[in-house]
Amino acid sequence: MIKGLVIMLTCCYVIITTLASFKNAAAPLLADDTLIYPDERHFANVRQLTFGGDNAEAYWSYDGKSLVFQKTAPAIGLHCDQIFMGKVPTRPQEIFLTKMVSTGKGRTTCAYFLPGGKRFVYASTHLGADSCPPVPDRTKLGNRYIWPLYNTYDIFLADTSGKIVKRLTNAPGYDAEATLSPDGKKMIYCSDKSGDLELYVMDLKSGKEKQVTNTMGYDGGAWFSPDGKKIVWRASRPKTDAEIKDYKDLLAQGFVAPTNMEVFVADADGGNVKQVTHLGQANWAPNFTPDGKRIIFCSNHEYKRGFPFNMYLVDLDGNGLEKISRDKGFDAFPMFSPDGRKIVFSSNRNNGGTRDTNLFIADWVD
Repeated sequence: MIKGLVIMLTCCYVIITTLASFKNAAAPLLADDTLIYPDERHFANVRQLTFGGDNAEAYWSYDGKSLVFQKTAPAIGLHCDQIFMGKVPTRPQEIFLTKMVSTGKGRTTCAYFLPGGKRFVYASTHLGADSCPPVPDRTKLGNRYIWPLYNTYDIFLADTSGKIVKRLTNAPGYDAEATLSPDGKKMIYCSDKSGDLELYVMDLKSGKEKQVTNTMGYDGGAWFSPDGKKIVWRASRPKTDAEIKDYKDLLAQGFVAPTNMEVFVADADGGNVKQVTHLGQANWAPNFTPDGKRIIFCSNHEYKRGFPFNMYLVDLDGNGLEKISRDKGFDAFPMFSPDGRKIVFSSNRNNGGTRDTNLFIADWVD
């Protein structure tokens, strides 16, 4: 999860949106295979979509014509994530023009289109405060990498003008990380309403929902398979007394340590749970390949220092592990286009030695 933003007035909303579009317009869309590292044989015609800031979790519309994503860019006043969307460029010199479609208040995460492309869901803390929620003081947490679980996160349905249509969750605590089923009728998301971090599937029309995980540890970042019959997600499974105590102590403070997670699959109703990876360290951001037979995910398991992160393919049974990206910093959040011909992901590549994370799109070579 990356960082979001603070904007207090409607006029600021307009200014920030304009600046964000201008920043993308300032640099032409790259279509140069120098953006591909050696051995990245699954990528062709890589194009950089954004230029500056932290841009992540870009997800396709159902028709494959648009992307919705979250962005932090202090240089233009975005100090914690807000949600943006834009049409996917189809011509070599066409630029990726974007507009902000969240409220401009609080912090946001994990947006996902509904069928038709006129509405989307996302999580936001704006009901808790207009300002960005505080960043964890890691010096008080052993100087380790920690994800905050802001208890003011709720999930909202909005239209592409930015108007919130409906509040979808209202339980006290953390509700976020939503994605939708292939038919757009069900939403899977993470919540701590049970006292643990579990997955829930909600019928969007009725609001009725079912808890589909029930094992101690963090369960989140879930996706449906292309046929809607399975789910894939990331999970921590503390085992020893010390691990369990650490997990519970952090959770009580509104944190989770994402440094020891593996990929799991199950039936869409939560049955037949299977652990896919046994790699150690952080294995996360999983998603299905277009045929539903493999999983693409992000991992740092090759590196003892915990960095970089690259993307990998693996069979549903955990066999056939294949490294598919090679950046020396960060490659993550992959999503295939609905027709399976393209992939969008976030990466540190081509950032000029900065810490910027940008969006890239590529043709997928199977």
